Order: sequence, then structure tokens, then C-alpha cells
Amino acid sequence: MALSALDPQTALIIIDLQKGIVSLPLVHPVAGVVKNARALADAFRIHNLPVVLVNVAGIAPGRTEQVRHLGDLPAAWTDLIPELNKQPTDHTITKHTPGAFAKTGLEEHLRGRGITQVVLAGISTSSGVESTARQAYELGFHVTLAIDAMTDASMDSHVHSLTKIFPRLGESGTTQEVLNLLNSSRV
Repeated sequence: MALSALDPQTALIIIDLQKGIVSLPLVHPVAGVVKNARALADAFRIHNLPVVLVNVAGIAPGRTEQVRHLGDLPAAWTDLIPELNKQPTDHTITKHTPGAFAKTGLEEHLRGRGITQVVLAGISTSSGVESTARQAYELGFHVTLAIDAMTDASMDSHVHSLTKIFPRLGESGTTQEVLNLLNSSRV
């Protein structure tokens, strides 16, 4: 795991840090994940770089072996957590699939801003984050994964994504490593 660079036009995408998801059983303390995601968001905003906040409000319609039915969700389930300190300059999207690019206009939004790289954080490592990383990579974006700003419901799935999948899609590092690159490239 080594970060080499951040492009001058990099965006931060925070996946599914919403009230319903952060309340689920997770393998890492959610407070640390949220703290790191917030640190990234604050730094990107200071450097006038895009912050994209993503929530999920459904599931893909395809047939699967693992039956998934969200049923009636509590009223605030999809609300982004207030700790993200959402700003008027942030771009928000609601997705209905694991990845943030499918049918959301995210690619067009980023391309319109000249973005060439994305930094990803959020929940869950093996679903929303990994799916978004795969889509970003396939679309030609450079992908960076802030590994201490994400978690999963399964430690095995989290570790598999970090060690087997992410090295094929981009570069991984800690929040501090991303912040160091961000600050050194903007001096």
C-alpha cells in the first residue's frame, strides 16, 4: 500500500455515511471511520476540491441468490450523518445500486469539473466503496482508497477488498497519507 500522487483535479467521494448504515454492526468503530472521513472532507473543502456525499436508498433490481429486501426503512435511515458537516458546495447523490456511478450523473458531474482522480471513503468496504472504485477505475479515473476511513460488516470481506481487490483498482493509504499528499501538492 503506497500512495504516489494526487492529481491537481481530485475529488473526494464519501459512500453511505448515513444514519441507517452507521447504526449497523460494523467491524471497526464507526466513530474513527467518521472522524477520518470528516478530516478528508474538511481538507478537500479548504483546498477548493469537490466533495461528493453519497447515500443509498434502495437496491439494484436484479435477481440474486442472497435475498435482500430492505422493507420499510425508518424515516431518517437515508439521511447523511451530521458529522460530515455537509456544505452548500458539496455535491450529493442518492444511489439505488452498490456503486455511486450507475444512473446518478456522477461521472458527468466529475468530468464537467475536470476531475481525473477520486479518493474514496465510506461504508461498506466490500460493497459500496468497492463497487464505486471498480466503476471509477473502469471509467478511467485514478482511484485512491483511504483505508482507515472505511469499514464493513465482515472483517473477511473488508480484508479481501483491501488486499486482493483494491491493489488492482488504485492506490491505498491512510487518511493521514492522503492529507499529506493533498497538503504537499497544494503548497
